[in-house]
Amino acid sequence: MTELKERGVVSASDRRRPLVRTWFGIAQTALLIVLIVSGLGPLLWAAKASVSPSNDIVSDPMGIWFSPNDWGNLALAWNGARIGQSLGNTVILAVGSTLSTLIVSVAAAFLLSVLRPTWGPWLSGAILATLFLPGVVSFVPLYLTILDMPLLHVSLQDTFWAVWLPAGASAFNVVVLKRFFDSIPREYMEAATIDGAGPLRILTLVVLPLSRPILGVIVLLSIVGSWKEFLWPMLVLSNPDLQPVSVMLPRLATGNSPLAVQMAAVFLSIIIPVVLFAIFQKQFLRGVGTAGGVKG
Repeated sequence: MTELKERGVVSASDRRRPLVRTWFGIAQTALLIVLIVSGLGPLLWAAKASVSPSNDIVSDPMGIWFSPNDWGNLALAWNGARIGQSLGNTVILAVGSTLSTLIVSVAAAFLLSVLRPTWGPWLSGAILATLFLPGVVSFVPLYLTILDMPLLHVSLQDTFWAVWLPAGASAFNVVVLKRFFDSIPREYMEAATIDGAGPLRILTLVVLPLSRPILGVIVLLSIVGSWKEFLWPMLVLSNPDLQPVSVMLPRLATGNSPLAVQMAAVFLSIIIPVVLFAIFQKQFLRGVGTAGGVKG
């Protein structure tokens, strides 16, 4: 059986013509240049602005490529503007929020998809209903809960727990994980049950190993979401020593810091997630591609 060839706008015979090949090469080269400039241009400009004098940034923003480098801006942003401490707080918040998200989402999805209690459809419907509520609606009751935790009667204000705990209540992650768990063949769980495995062993030995792609996607999405979260950390973390970089940068902009130091702080805050995505992009894209189900 002959293999079907991939078809395009231009036929294979036309592609072999010298004139068509030339124009195709020019168009592809121009498109590649546009993509590189639009994708890397802002990042490269921010990198150059972070080591340029403030006067040059203000007077001629596009002429800073020829200005002398002032590497002291990075040191001032890291130590003087306390961006290093804010980045450390951001990492702590991102790790804690990701763990909270994984624990709550995996437990809820396993309950609804594998254990399937009689009241499971009602709980699943309630979780789906929360997706239609704007996040701002829950800010006031959630903030009041943080100020006076039920039963414990303690305040989580100015603690990392005030950011970690609400991050676990993600209806989107529960729905995505439940759909993935539903695609795992039931024969695997039934075979494990026959071998004497309980729910905890089924989760750890069967479900989680098969769910590594979607778990990787959720981890990356949780880290990125926590990294750029602004409003909620600003409300519950009033202590500057605990604030993440997303809250510290606007405060730095409203202060008396030079513009060059502000640009250095911005560059330091964006280069870390860019590097992380560049390192783990293969795992992320593979996880997105295989998140639709498991082959039986």
